[in-house]
Amino acid sequence: MSVQSAAADVDVDLRQLFASLARNWLRILVVALVITGLAFALTWLATPHYRAETRLLIETRESVYTRPDGTNDNDKPILDEEGVTSQVEVISSTDILKQVAQKLNLSRLAEFDETADMPVLSRLLVIAGLKSDPNEIPPEERVLTKMREKLNVYRVEKSRVIVIEFSSENPRLAAEIPNAIADAYISVQGNANIESNSAATDWLAPEIADLSKRVKDAEAKVASYRAQSDLLMGGNNSVLATQQLSELSSELSRVRASRASAEATADSVRRALQNGGSLDAVPEVLSSELIQRLRERQVELKTNIADLSTSLLDNHPRIRALKSQLADLDRQIRNEAEKIMKGLMTQAQTAQARENQLVADVNTLKAASARAGDQQVELDALQREATAQRQLLESYLTRYREASSRKDSNYLPVDARVFSRAVAPSEPYFPKILPITGAAFVGSLLVMAIVSLLQELFSGRAMRPAAGARFERIEQVAMPVAREPSNCEPADIEDVEDRAAEAQAEPEAAAAAQATAPATGEDVEPARPTLGEVEIDRAVEKLITSAAARAIFVSPEGDEAAASAVLVAREVSDAGLRVLLLDLTASGAASRPMLDSGLFPGITNLLASEAQFSDVIHPDLYSDCHVIPVGTADPVRAMRAADRLPIIMQSLTTAYDLVVVECGPADAQGISRLVSEDTEVFLSLLEPDDEVAQAAVELIESGYPDLTLVTPVGHETPGTPVPGRRSAA
Repeated sequence: MSVQSAAADVDVDLRQLFASLARNWLRILVVALVITGLAFALTWLATPHYRAETRLLIETRESVYTRPDGTNDNDKPILDEEGVTSQVEVISSTDILKQVAQKLNLSRLAEFDETADMPVLSRLLVIAGLKSDPNEIPPEERVLTKMREKLNVYRVEKSRVIVIEFSSENPRLAAEIPNAIADAYISVQGNANIESNSAATDWLAPEIADLSKRVKDAEAKVASYRAQSDLLMGGNNSVLATQQLSELSSELSRVRASRASAEATADSVRRALQNGGSLDAVPEVLSSELIQRLRERQVELKTNIADLSTSLLDNHPRIRALKSQLADLDRQIRNEAEKIMKGLMTQAQTAQARENQLVADVNTLKAASARAGDQQVELDALQREATAQRQLLESYLTRYREASSRKDSNYLPVDARVFSRAVAPSEPYFPKILPITGAAFVGSLLVMAIVSLLQELFSGRAMRPAAGARFERIEQVAMPVAREPSNCEPADIEDVEDRAAEAQAEPEAAAAAQATAPATGEDVEPARPTLGEVEIDRAVEKLITSAAARAIFVSPEGDEAAASAVLVAREVSDAGLRVLLLDLTASGAASRPMLDSGLFPGITNLLASEAQFSDVIHPDLYSDCHVIPVGTADPVRAMRAADRLPIIMQSLTTAYDLVVVECGPADAQGISRLVSEDTEVFLSLLEPDDEVAQAAVELIESGYPDLTLVTPVGHETPGTPVPGRRSAA
């Protein structure tokens, strides 16, 4: 449950606060110098530690001259960020660290194995059981644990560089160990490549033998099927039947063209002979040598006839003889043309016969070619299988030869190289005496300054009233002299009345005694009347032992007696219980001494629905007790919701161990809403008189026979003001 602090009415006096630093400068300086001296001594006596680092670069190390055929740099995958991080884990693995530890014989050094030179103090602690015995741990594990504590392997951000960092008390070891780890890592990677290469050759050898047998079987199947199917291969890697069909088709086309040409020529010669046309337009006729000679003779005769016609008549015997020879030549030319025509017809008939034969042969080869096509499909499938097996065999043979050559020559490059080896450091990285001493001095000064400021702040010397805060002056009541209390409680009404009568008679007896007393010069304390009331301590004891949840205080004498509720609440709170005081007086006589102000929201604000529980609960300035003051709301408006008091009391009882309610001069009816099963009712008094006795009688008669009278007289609590005398409304 959060509470509102009354410290809102005070401010921090910064001048007074920081003046404490000047007052305590000597203490601050002495403490700072002492701490600085201790820091200097510790750093001077501390064992120096040296640190060195080796850097690795992850890259492809295959040379262009040793790279396998058919591969290049792009074929080899480059490690990504996760791959480089994995190599970091490989470098710091147990196997590599074991190799380095054995190589450098680190188990003999006390730095890595405390059992090698255990101090006497450590031995005594082990014997006493205050420290675990390191001999119970295996030596290798002890060395590896120390190495991991001093080893730091990490990847440089946004690069493929791995840093191996190691610290040691010996500068030589600080450099040797990271170098040895880098060499061991490269050796392990090389061995891994050798193992991978050996595994590849061991696997390829039987695979190659098996593939050789399968290739041989596949090629035998191809040859056997080709022989069974009579698929003889011709030119251009084609089946013989298909090739023959192609040739016959070409021959058939040529024969058909020759036949058509002969028939056309013969037909033209025939038309020329039948129609008496010129035979000179027919190329076959002109190409005949006999016809050419006859044409030459014909031209010669026509020339002679023309020459003789100039001197002889047409009937001249010579001219007639020449004309007769010319007619014979024409008949011979026509006869020769007819022979040519007959030859062409014979040629056409021959071509027709050849064509018919070729057509028959082509049809036969078509059927054979169709069968050969189906068989060729099966043969191609067998050939593809044989080719695939052969190619796989050749690939395996190539890889096997490459792997065997690398294995024999022991050449398997590692994809990492050391580009920066560690060197023995000349200066330790720890301790840095000057920085540590300076930091200790500055830090101790700062801490001591803060401690001084906090002491000044918590002591209250640096606090002053806030501007505008108003505090009413609290009148102090001079309490009567303490006396031994009577531990009796009123049992019935008659007892209370008797004690009231005694109280009336006691002042007179006290006056008579004072008159008759000898004058000794000393003040004689008058006897105080009593009604059997108990003191604050007895009231607190009763509440704690009875485990009461509520304590109702009635103060018939007004505000003066409200101090009883305040003192009881503080005493119970100091006993360790959670206590809340609810002030139901009209003037705030109970809560004002606890808060030093009457301006806080309280029960009236809660009843008027102007505030929540967290707003009306405040801490007591002088104890751990919590307080709900009267508040600042309109009392008339708040009393309209008085029926909510039982609900509020129930909620407070749930949250606190004890709820103390100061009711002022209330009657039995007024406190009826506040009483529950676990409730103790107290009547607070300062001076027993008729008014107090009457109030006690009325409460007892109204159903509170266990009424307890309590008085604050004689109870002293440092720093606790008692409310002044006011008239409770």
